[in-house]
Amino acid sequence: MSDGYWSADALRLLSETAVRCGRYLGGLSTRAVAASPAAIEALRRLEQPLPVQGCAPEQTLALLDELGSPATAAMAGPRFFGFVIGGSLPAALAANWLAASWDQNAAFFGPTPGVARLEQVALRWLNELFDLPAGTAGGFVTGATVSNFTALAAARHAVLARAGWNVEADGLFGAPQITVIAGDEAHPSLLKSLGMLGLGRSRIVRVPVDAQGRMRADALPAMQGPTILCLQAGNVNTGACDPFSPLIEVAQRHGAWVHVDGAFGLWAKVSPRYRAQVEAVERADSWATDAHKWLNVPYDSGVALVRDPAALSAAMAVTADYLPASGVERNPCDFTPELSRRARGVEVWAALHSLGRAGIAEIVERNCAQAHEFANRLSAAGHAVLNEVVLNQVLVSFGDAERTRAVVAALQREGTCWCGITVWQARTAMRISVSNWSTRAEDIDRSVEAMLRIARG
Repeated sequence: MSDGYWSADALRLLSETAVRCGRYLGGLSTRAVAASPAAIEALRRLEQPLPVQGCAPEQTLALLDELGSPATAAMAGPRFFGFVIGGSLPAALAANWLAASWDQNAAFFGPTPGVARLEQVALRWLNELFDLPAGTAGGFVTGATVSNFTALAAARHAVLARAGWNVEADGLFGAPQITVIAGDEAHPSLLKSLGMLGLGRSRIVRVPVDAQGRMRADALPAMQGPTILCLQAGNVNTGACDPFSPLIEVAQRHGAWVHVDGAFGLWAKVSPRYRAQVEAVERADSWATDAHKWLNVPYDSGVALVRDPAALSAAMAVTADYLPASGVERNPCDFTPELSRRARGVEVWAALHSLGRAGIAEIVERNCAQAHEFANRLSAAGHAVLNEVVLNQVLVSFGDAERTRAVVAALQREGTCWCGITVWQARTAMRISVSNWSTRAEDIDRSVEAMLRIARG
């Protein structure tokens, strides 16, 4: 490759890579979900000085596969239930590889019209999928933390602009105070976003929640002045969603901005069976969600959506003499924190195109049915299911906190499946999150058998 072009040897490297990837993916359904102690110990071989001289790319790839692949958790596989994440759909993974080959800096339409247009179409499809207001703007970012950050930056701009303050120009020093309201079980990514925006984590007005973690509409505080109300679609422990209709009605009556953290719960909107869980969510002002959850695209892929395009672009747009001039086409970088950015929207487009509305609904409904199957079978065996299973989340106690932690730790070591530990409303529980497109009935059978066997001790 000394001439700077892709040689036949370099192209063969890509073919070899595809073979290695296929071997890895093909083994996900049979391998232990957690990395083995031997695989973790073998990583010590990576602890070597930076080479003075390089080596053939084939050698680099072989070492990476030999040491790296066994030391991964099978998060892309059908029995990883530890976090609310999906695996990569074949079409989305293939699109990710193709987009990586294109290697586009997806900031401006002018130099990269293909990926910019794909992202624009994907955003329009998402708006249709979630029944959001016409004209809703958005951007593709890394995940829920940055999608919350991006949407809340638009909220900060809008509520201060109404009070006559330009926060992008003048900052927060001397600005009118913004009241931020959130539920007692708001996700940490939302709190981190508020901290990064200078709105603080400890000064949030917290609203009590009900027995499932839903914000209580009857406990909303009085609202006046610049106010942002943060709601939740999909409690990370229970899956429960806030009652959007009464909460949004009160907030809008007082001129507050309503933001919804819908990292996974917003996808319930696609399902005829489960969309009642998020009824009226489309009446909010902004939404954050992840595509690497129920849409099952590769990491990392978050989406920020804002009803008012002007508020989002005012918070995010960037200009400089050396950058392409703005034109009639949408420049992606005007709607996200990043200037240099990969074309995340390409795999989102591919997933939406390959599945269609019906395919996405089928994944959501199948995963929710599988969560109910977990709950029913574990409950029938005498173990306490702590939550109402309304979407894809199940909380299970195997006794006291010590016993539950021991069962979860043993399950993770055993390797049939992988579930996490949580503490919810003072109860220690195993959390089961079902959101992978490839999870089938036999995976539930194998996982339940392992859970019950280990719980019997």
